Amino acid sequence: MADIRNFRQEREKREKGQTDYQHKIRRYRLSHVYRFLLVAAALIALIALVVLQYKNHIYTSYEVVSSVDVAVINGTVNMPLGDHILTYSNDGAHCTDAKGNVLWNQTYEMQNPIIATCGNVVAIGDYNGREIYVLNEDKILAEFNTTMPIRSIAVAQTGRVAATVADTKITWIYVYDPDGTTFEVRTTMNQSGYPAASALSPNGELLGLSCIYVDSGVIKSRVAFYNFGTVGEGKSDWYVNGYTFPDTVIPTIRFMTNGTAYALGDDGLRFFSGTQIPEMTNTYLYEEEIQGVYSNENYVGVLFHNNSVDAQHKLQIYRGNGERLGDFLFNMDFDHLFFGQESFAVYNERECLIRTFSGVDKYQGEFSKSVRVMIPQGNSYRYLIMTNNSIDTIQLK
Repeated sequence: MADIRNFRQEREKREKGQTDYQHKIRRYRLSHVYRFLLVAAALIALIALVVLQYKNHIYTSYEVVSSVDVAVINGTVNMPLGDHILTYSNDGAHCTDAKGNVLWNQTYEMQNPIIATCGNVVAIGDYNGREIYVLNEDKILAEFNTTMPIRSIAVAQTGRVAATVADTKITWIYVYDPDGTTFEVRTTMNQSGYPAASALSPNGELLGLSCIYVDSGVIKSRVAFYNFGTVGEGKSDWYVNGYTFPDTVIPTIRFMTNGTAYALGDDGLRFFSGTQIPEMTNTYLYEEEIQGVYSNENYVGVLFHNNSVDAQHKLQIYRGNGERLGDFLFNMDFDHLFFGQESFAVYNERECLIRTFSGVDKYQGEFSKSVRVMIPQGNSYRYLIMTNNSIDTIQLK
């Protein structure tokens, strides 16, 4: 019996020892988990603090990181082309990088050059002429000649161009590819109206067209979409969808991405969604007179006059999905507006205002030199500016 009792006692001691050992392991593991969680929480709090400070940080000046001298020729126009600067006139165009290097130089003779851009691709056409040049930041992509006078042009990131040309009774939209592929869209005043605006999706597959016509004495606008891919094959003139709007004139239609577009009329803003057959998703009607519209691949801003001494401009900003972000009031006279990451910037040749969508004025100040073009370089508040005698890269500080 004594042997049995001793055996049981030894077994109980072993079991108790094993239980204590398991508890120690569990406590050890839990202590490591707690330490990890504490460190992770501290890191998250630190990151949140840094992000918050970054978002709320206000810049009061800037430094010139690099500068090169350039000669600006009178009569030329400067504008962004991707991260570089496009300069054009009646005699030709060229593209310049931040170091002042001319990436390409295209000569031509045009009476009235018209410009269409999509990302880093530009199409240059001659209004009432027959020449179109298509180039990106690096080189010429294509050159087209139409058989009838050009009225307007649109371009895609692929280099595809849509040229609206005038005939006697028919207005044609000729779509050209750099590889020689062509499409045709036919419009008439009696059936579809006169094309007031056109746009190509970045991949060139969709064409958006705004036409104006008169029906029983009433002015109407029709927004139509054409698909040059497999969905549009077999359709009459590649047409896939359209909407009619009475008592309104729609002079602006643009694609933001391959699947989002908007049309701005004198009565309001309309959004469309769909990579194959765009459909209208959101409508915003206005009673105020529209002063202008600005957009990139993420945002649309509609400008109104604001009846206030302290803020003469009101900018209503929307996302590409049609979500309205709010109204932004400011008082600075400006020549240009562009969007950044959750922010917008307005500037003229003397001063600049950069404001976030949360209402923080990241920078408001004067330029040290007269500025012709300002181009963001990433999301670090670094910009490329072209002045009357230099190209400068500046960093806000």
